[in-house]
Amino acid sequence: MNYINIGILAHVDAGKTSLTERLLFTTGSIDAIGSVDDGDTQTDTMALERQRGITIKSAVVSFVIDDTAVNLIDTPGHPDFIAEVERVLSVLDGAVLVISAVEGVQAQTRVLMRALQRLRIPTLLFVNKIDRSGAQDECLLESIAAKLTPAIIPMGATSELGARDARYTPYGAADAEFISRLLDLLARHDDALLAVYVNNESAIPYGHLRNELAAQTRQALVHPVFFGSAITGAGVDTLLAGIKELLPAAEGDTAAPISGAVFKIERGPSGEKIVYVRMFAGTLHVRDRLHFGQGNAGRVTAISVFGAGAAARRASVAAGQIGKLWGLGAIQIGDTIGSMQTTAAQRYFAPPTLETVIIPRRPADRGALHAALAQLAEQDPLINLRLDDLRQELFVSLYGEVQKEVIQATLRNDFDLDVEFRETTTICIERPVGVGAAVEIMGKASNPFLATVGLRIEPAPINSGVTFRLEVKVETIPLFVYKSVELFQQAIEDTVQETLRQGLYGWQVTDCTITMIQSGYISPASSAKDFRLLTPLVLMSALKQADAIVCEPMHRFRIEIPADALGPLMPILARLRAIPHTPTIRGALCLLEGEIPAARVHELQQQLPSLTRGEGMLESAFERYEPVRGAIPTRPRSDYNPLNRKEYLLRVMRRV
Repeated sequence: MNYINIGILAHVDAGKTSLTERLLFTTGSIDAIGSVDDGDTQTDTMALERQRGITIKSAVVSFVIDDTAVNLIDTPGHPDFIAEVERVLSVLDGAVLVISAVEGVQAQTRVLMRALQRLRIPTLLFVNKIDRSGAQDECLLESIAAKLTPAIIPMGATSELGARDARYTPYGAADAEFISRLLDLLARHDDALLAVYVNNESAIPYGHLRNELAAQTRQALVHPVFFGSAITGAGVDTLLAGIKELLPAAEGDTAAPISGAVFKIERGPSGEKIVYVRMFAGTLHVRDRLHFGQGNAGRVTAISVFGAGAAARRASVAAGQIGKLWGLGAIQIGDTIGSMQTTAAQRYFAPPTLETVIIPRRPADRGALHAALAQLAEQDPLINLRLDDLRQELFVSLYGEVQKEVIQATLRNDFDLDVEFRETTTICIERPVGVGAAVEIMGKASNPFLATVGLRIEPAPINSGVTFRLEVKVETIPLFVYKSVELFQQAIEDTVQETLRQGLYGWQVTDCTITMIQSGYISPASSAKDFRLLTPLVLMSALKQADAIVCEPMHRFRIEIPADALGPLMPILARLRAIPHTPTIRGALCLLEGEIPAARVHELQQQLPSLTRGEGMLESAFERYEPVRGAIPTRPRSDYNPLNRKEYLLRVMRRV
């Protein structure tokens, strides 16, 4: 049997979970269609998902089309849970991006499409809700071409649009206009086809065009567009045929060394860790000893495999399949298993830009709260659980207020913990301004450690993250401690990355290159601890010399308001430090786009209803970081503060 692993993605409320139900029902995987409103869908299994009617956690379901098993991963549509989407992207063979025929292309739709294009993931577009009043077709296709990609081809026509009996009819070989549009699109990427097209377009067989359409779709060069309704089932058969015909089947040598990626972790009824893995190569068996992450290992005690309905217990999981593994207690989301050959570690979306402190209402619950949040961080590492040892406060990172509400409800429902939050604050970043270097020489009175460390820091291109390089002679590396140059480099880089989580102003430092320019040791007295404790002092000294700027996150926004509300809105935007672009007036409506500091988005959301008689609609998404204007915001440190040499040495030497 062939396998296709696809993701279903959309802006919230576009209907992707309802579409998942319809796909399962149409293929016979379920006997009745669940409802998001009734809370009985196959993929929204959490109590919170059913209460709120939104997807919070990604979920895997499967169905069969002829000889092809499709593993479908339903992902959240709300931007507060974009981290769930990010973890899924690296394991997909293809995707279906759902767009509402009524609301059209929305903020999250554009964010998702950019990521799919950047990763060159073959993507079909499905325009849902053609049975709803206000549904669009031709003008929506124009919007898709303008806002998402011009490389689209509608695969059929709608009739009775906006009515309950709306229908979708696929195009075929007899549709001359479709053939002409298809030829024009495909010829842009195929010179041979273009030559035939110019000389005699009727000489190209329809079957050849369909094969070329499949080939270019699988290369993510073109994006077929389907219309339909998840509620009535219109167009769903055509979409299923398109998934099989146009998206690529999973590839991978089942006899090769094991290679896979962990994209989801959950806890079973007894608290056991259940790991979701996409296999790229090899075959993994029950009782196999598995290597994963940074040198960890464990033995697989049980396997379930998706492929024809619900996941079923199997003796093995092979290349191309998605499985659930038991027995790997130390594994984490994002870990690779075996020899990984994909780009799973890349970032596709912006990191969280908000932060808050979580406080237990019962002080005696502080330890239990830390343990519960640590378990939630297993499932969502981007909440970035941070403990301030000095003030005994627990920090988490967030994408938005809805995510905060979900964490609060999860702690109450699953862990019996009643918590409250301090005010949400914005997470800034720091970028080095210049070049700085520092060295601590072993044996000098000021250096109490049996190690020599020299580091240089310099700016790197925006969005490049942190790069660590080693430029020291092998004979200066204590190989009797680290066993290899690679292990030494990894150990120093880990310490560098950890240190840079808090820069000159308390924010994470990024977009820089760190080079180790000096090293030294005494055999056999020097230890890994000497290098680990000395490195933060040297790195912060170099950073102080380089200096850094603090940058705040900026969101791009799109507001749809009554035209007469524009005047009252403009001074509010100015007060919120927003930068609006030229407004577009369309009859009684006004469309306004621009940029606004992330810290002010929530305030704008709160004020918009009263300014627009409840008719205003706001969409926003992270755009970039830019230098803070005015007073520089700082964040209290939660480490031993290597910026203060005396304080740092007092604290670390007490622990030695």
